[in-house]
Amino acid sequence: MRSRAILLCVLVLSIVLLAVTMPTAAAQYPQPGPERVYAIKAGKLVDPEKGTTETNQIILVRGKRIEAVGANVSIPADAKVIDLSKSTVLPGLFDAHTHLCMTLKKERDGNSYFITTLLDPTPYRAIEGVANARDMLAAGFTTVRDVGNAGNYADTALREAIERGVVPGPTMLNAGRIIAPYGGQFHLQPEKRDLATPEYAFADTHDEMIKAIRENIHYGATVIKIVVDDQKYIYSADDIRFMVEEAHRDGLKLAAHCWTRAGARNAAEAGVDSIEHGEMMTNEDLQLAKKNHVVLVGTDFTERAAREGGFPELHPVFVDRLKRAYQIGVTMAFGTDVFVYVPGETRGTLAAEYVDSWVEAGVPAKDTLRAMTINAARLLGVDAGRAAIKPGLAADIIATQRIRWTAYKPFAKCHS
Repeated sequence: MRSRAILLCVLVLSIVLLAVTMPTAAAQYPQPGPERVYAIKAGKLVDPEKGTTETNQIILVRGKRIEAVGANVSIPADAKVIDLSKSTVLPGLFDAHTHLCMTLKKERDGNSYFITTLLDPTPYRAIEGVANARDMLAAGFTTVRDVGNAGNYADTALREAIERGVVPGPTMLNAGRIIAPYGGQFHLQPEKRDLATPEYAFADTHDEMIKAIRENIHYGATVIKIVVDDQKYIYSADDIRFMVEEAHRDGLKLAAHCWTRAGARNAAEAGVDSIEHGEMMTNEDLQLAKKNHVVLVGTDFTERAAREGGFPELHPVFVDRLKRAYQIGVTMAFGTDVFVYVPGETRGTLAAEYVDSWVEAGVPAKDTLRAMTINAARLLGVDAGRAAIKPGLAADIIATQRIRWTAYKPFAKCHS
């Protein structure tokens, strides 16, 4: 048995999650019938937005939605009672930066996901995504934003399968093909110049940018992801602003991968919806992001995650930027960027470990939980229906045996 800084024990409440997400024999052809009713007795109930905890609450769930919450809620005779009176109940967590349809296997691929994309075809990656989605849900992540690296739209297939109830998984937004300057995140040979497609959509002119965005939407993307700066030539602030405006015109938000200071500066100036990574941002850049209402999804690699990813020297860089971003008041949403296979771990347990970086940076537990719930929900545009336990909202509910707001680690360690 071993512990995690934030290994959530979903306990018997998984019955609720499974009732919402597990496939049935008639998954794609739903049959009418009475909705299931659950009455959850919560010893403690957390409100992440307010940072408060109520005791001895009853949560009434009918079908997939919360019907009532309170200390004196009447329990219908036909309700299945789930007793969590010794547990802390809270909204499901968000991971705003996932790659569910890609798994780098170091023994085979080294530290190059370029090799991963060459060896794993899209159908296999879609199936891999099913396993990773299941494991994220099991770890308490009920909503994710999947930001590309899914081959030829494996992520769209996964999202649609989850939505139809064919496979279990979190609510999912997906980016489709990542839009990038020529080469994407790879360095190609002139004899093999097609090896980065369909992983990336190369777009160097405004016409190509429009086409790439519209093709993504046509093939099921629900968010747009761009890579700003993984080549010697990078997108300018004007380029990025142009794509932000096009994406917003079509009703989608835009996330910008920024691995350099120059790239993050351009993205912050252009007013993207979120900067991904941004580890090289200066205080001036962070102030600009705050001014332009840009959310930082820092993917703040733990010491182990950075080592497994092949860049151990960047762990303190991420933690320092996280600390400075919090002190400056930049809005942040929790995201992980997990895609490396680690023996004995799942995608969900690896994602949960990233809270360790927030602990190391000294971010208070209440604010860490906000980043994992309401901040992420607002970024993803789903805050009207998720990230809180209130009547009318989706029944995305998890539980842990203990939670201590005064401790550095926001969730007590659960053992399994």
